[in-house]
Amino acid sequence: MERSITIIGAGISGLSAGCYGRMNGYHTQIFEMHNIPGGLCTSWKRSGYTIDSCLHWLVGSAPGNGFYRLWEEVGAVQRRRMINHEEFVRIEGEGNKVFIVYTDIDHLERHMKALAPEDKDLIETFTKALHRFTRMSMPVGKAPELYGPIDGLKMMVKMLPFLGLFKRWGRTSIKDFAHRFKNPFLREAFALTFDMPDFPMMALMMTLAWMHNKSAGYPIGGSLPFARAIEQRYLDLGGEVQYSSLVSKILVENDRAVGVRLADGTEHKSDIIISAADGHTTIFDMLEGNYVNDKIRGYYENLPVFPPLLYIGLGVARSFDDLPQTVSGIDFPLASPITIDGKQRKHLAVQVYNFDPDLAPPGKTVLRVMLESDYERWKRLQEDPDLYKAEKEQVADQVIAGLEQRFPGISSQVEMCDVATPMTWARYTGNWKGSFEGWLITTKTMGMRMSKTLPGLFNFYMVGQWVEPGGGVPTALMSGRNVIQVICKKDRKTFVTATP
Repeated sequence: MERSITIIGAGISGLSAGCYGRMNGYHTQIFEMHNIPGGLCTSWKRSGYTIDSCLHWLVGSAPGNGFYRLWEEVGAVQRRRMINHEEFVRIEGEGNKVFIVYTDIDHLERHMKALAPEDKDLIETFTKALHRFTRMSMPVGKAPELYGPIDGLKMMVKMLPFLGLFKRWGRTSIKDFAHRFKNPFLREAFALTFDMPDFPMMALMMTLAWMHNKSAGYPIGGSLPFARAIEQRYLDLGGEVQYSSLVSKILVENDRAVGVRLADGTEHKSDIIISAADGHTTIFDMLEGNYVNDKIRGYYENLPVFPPLLYIGLGVARSFDDLPQTVSGIDFPLASPITIDGKQRKHLAVQVYNFDPDLAPPGKTVLRVMLESDYERWKRLQEDPDLYKAEKEQVADQVIAGLEQRFPGISSQVEMCDVATPMTWARYTGNWKGSFEGWLITTKTMGMRMSKTLPGLFNFYMVGQWVEPGGGVPTALMSGRNVIQVICKKDRKTFVTATP
């Protein structure tokens, strides 16, 4: 008789755990609070336009990258068109100055030297390291929890040539590195490539290395079709999923997880429980805080999380064919600052989806603006529906006014505007503080390992961004895959995979 696994959440990590659970002979059932799969990897339609909220690039989009085989196993990349952009991001400054982060390293080096010949030596140090990162392959086959002494030795030998890179660039933030440029414009512009506090250079450099290798492309159609493909693979493997089913409690008997109780009061028993849901909700609500120690409590009290977002999607009757296609968009200065969320903003960054015809009607384009926001402020606003609605409208008006400064005439071309707030993420995904990617990656948290189990609780595991600092869809995929390896090892089964 098949051992049974209940999975809480049909995001990428939950679907991954479900797929690999089925490949290895477990009966699996997923309970998802939303009515669609994907979790944070999703998109939604408004007035004929599709607003995408997740995938900007996919690590493992092409053969040659270790993640590609894993994406094949869960049916995500087969028959899916990928595009590789020439530009990662554009940072515009005063006086028509533009810093373009090209995805080709040699092109990037030439461009940076043309902008700042006085920084030639620092630029060469940067691009030389980028080239070295292109030769590094991430270990994705075996779960780190199962590494023995021989595995550790093999890994050390494989990674030995890169240890210096890890030490130097993993502990240097983008902002600190940017301050080393002599050129004033490049010093300011480089810091905006990932405008987050203490964001490590290594994360940016690995991303650019993957893009240089053309193994981090964008999947046409965006996030929801991507998630749907994994859902279909899971269903084809014989897995079960129940939507609009909020888990309110994890059932425990004698310190063993034995099932779940849904919000409607129904209970479902199984041999193993995997939570791919929000970490804080899982630990402190579903399990009532009964299985924590100082270390785990410290995570939730002290570690920074990715900031909650205001996410503004616009449907515009304009093709933007004259605008270069980029991975992450264009950051431009505002001659007349705008005020959003109580903060004056002198810069605005926008992604123009002029490269994905599936997101808008012919001749029209989706634009997206993401802004860091204040969860507690929007939580208070939500208590007054009229005030909440008015504030969203004010956000939309200010964003459109800002875009008008860069794209004259756009105000009259906007056909659709949708504003998602931190409360939107909390409502649809249950994520703590509305965080879209869990634990923030910093020079201190990069490479941090977290346990997928809780102290004193048996037959229970956690997967996803709340046990994998930095988050992201490849990490979510690997998190679900790895936990099934751990379960197979415990059950004395050989872990197997298959490609459809």
